[in-house]
Amino acid sequence: MRVNRIGRARTAAVGLSLVALAAGATTAAGPAAARPEAAPAAAAPACSTAFRIEQKLASGTTWRMCWRFESRSGLVLEDVSYQPPGEAAPIKVLNSAKLAQIHVPYDDGKNEFNDVTDYNFGSGLVNLAPAECPGGTIRSVKVPEGMDPAHPNVKGLCTTTRSRGHAYRMQADTGDKVYQAQGKDLLVYTVNKVGWYEYMTEWRFQDDGTVNMNVGATGSLSPYDYDAGDGRGWPLGKGAKAYATSHSHNVFWRLDFGLDGSSKGRVEQYDSVVSPPAAGGQGPTNKTTRTNVTKELAGDAKDMRWWRIVSATGKNKDGHARSYELVPGPTAKYPGRAFTKHDVYFTEYNKCEQYASNNPLNCGAGHGKSVDTWVNGQTLTHPVVWVNVGFHHIARDEDQQPMPVHWQGFSIAPRDVTAMNPLTPAALAGQNGHVEPRS
Repeated sequence: MRVNRIGRARTAAVGLSLVALAAGATTAAGPAAARPEAAPAAAAPACSTAFRIEQKLASGTTWRMCWRFESRSGLVLEDVSYQPPGEAAPIKVLNSAKLAQIHVPYDDGKNEFNDVTDYNFGSGLVNLAPAECPGGTIRSVKVPEGMDPAHPNVKGLCTTTRSRGHAYRMQADTGDKVYQAQGKDLLVYTVNKVGWYEYMTEWRFQDDGTVNMNVGATGSLSPYDYDAGDGRGWPLGKGAKAYATSHSHNVFWRLDFGLDGSSKGRVEQYDSVVSPPAAGGQGPTNKTTRTNVTKELAGDAKDMRWWRIVSATGKNKDGHARSYELVPGPTAKYPGRAFTKHDVYFTEYNKCEQYASNNPLNCGAGHGKSVDTWVNGQTLTHPVVWVNVGFHHIARDEDQQPMPVHWQGFSIAPRDVTAMNPLTPAALAGQNGHVEPRS
């Protein structure tokens, strides 16, 4: 049994060859090929100053977004845009992004929780100490149905910047010049307490346009989920008397893309196949094909497979369609429920479809309660992306006390959003496309 924070029991398509992969790439020669199609400029975030996040990083990149808070998902980011050096206007990336479920089934089958919807994840927001947000700002959040109704305002939203190490490094062929830069991120995060766990929900916005979404679990192991000495737990403490029950954390995110200000993006899947060397060849061959995902899809990650969401309106200065690529993180897929059997879902936008499992909204008779039931053949004109990342937690002595943070998540990376690396130094700005060896 798990006990909640106030002591009550918890309840519960056709492939295309590589030469045709770059959809939207021009085949014309000369200067006309470098002129981008006009795309609607991203408007300023439609929120008041109190709910606006805007950060210009040392490299010159600016991220802008709005935030709001709800009792289930907690922090919701909206109207997210990215403006790297050299771009005259912000480039909109996301209409909205949020946690869509944390599903926690225990290995012995006795307990199973949907922490976001059953447990009002957002209402467990906790106060952050200044030391937890070094160099940043802690914002006050009015928490609906919070842990302390008499004090609904919680100092629980940190916005700060972090160094991430090398953004790039390149040594000139002559060896006498090194181009390097250290990357900076905008970090936005909260901590929510659910039962014995404390979840750190982290959003990292890099100065090169990449966005990292992570959830870290820390806090304590449940003192009630023990005595699983049959292979479903791990002994903690002296000897082998008390076995902490193993369990999974299946985390879902919901992303609504709005590239270049339009929700009418398209989804593409890429697969590469390696074949043995052909007669006379020096090595194996590798062919990559593109599949246009025109209908709703429940997708599975595999070696040399990836997806991208492509702008319906905007191209970069090279004439290539802007897009963002999904970059999965390590995962332990949980096959116990239909909605956790796939790594990614692409569904047609439906305002009522907000949570990956146990969706509490009344979407009408016959409408399913989980994301797997929403993949029913609709044409994708406004795709919503659901990403599922699993972690199988087999406890260890080091998990007590307190428990070290274990992270799970994924990234979205810009693909052709800009014509070159947005952090390119001025001395290399002319080296776009096929160039002579550098000096």
